[in-house]
Amino acid sequence: MEFTPTERAILRIVQKDIPDSLTPFADIAAQAGCTEEDVLELLNRLRDSGAIRRFGASIKHQRTGWTSNAMVAWKASEAQADAAGAFAAAHPRISHCYYRPSPYPDWPYTFYTMVHGRSAEDCLAVVEEIRRSTPLESYEILNSIRELKKISMTYFNEPAGGSGGNNG
Repeated sequence: MEFTPTERAILRIVQKDIPDSLTPFADIAAQAGCTEEDVLELLNRLRDSGAIRRFGASIKHQRTGWTSNAMVAWKASEAQADAAGAFAAAHPRISHCYYRPSPYPDWPYTFYTMVHGRSAEDCLAVVEEIRRSTPLESYEILNSIRELKKISMTYFNEPAGGSGGNNG
């Protein structure tokens, strides 16, 4: 997908923290040297094409009291993962779910869910809810020990010699 210099300027801004104001899209437009309609048109086009799924806030969950989390690896066929994935994707305490077949015979787990809670017991309750509500039964819980990195990807770097704008 090719982008104009103005679209690149918009994308450089929105891949970082969004302005904390009542008019964030107008603020983005002012920084990028375009109109608010240009910003909204680009973001809607990317969403409609499937390049982005949504546009939303990312909350630092530890600061809100959600201090426990666990990656749960489930044994699942592709069909089971599809059914469980629909359930997991709608669950408010699950932030990610993936189907990833393993090439390793000693690791038979193919479906992964990232569960969040206020305690380890909260996370275990969600795991039990998934087990009761889906065809999945066998799993391993991979508890997080510490977070090593959590930043958004940078797809559009600042142009050489500049700090934004619509020059590249």
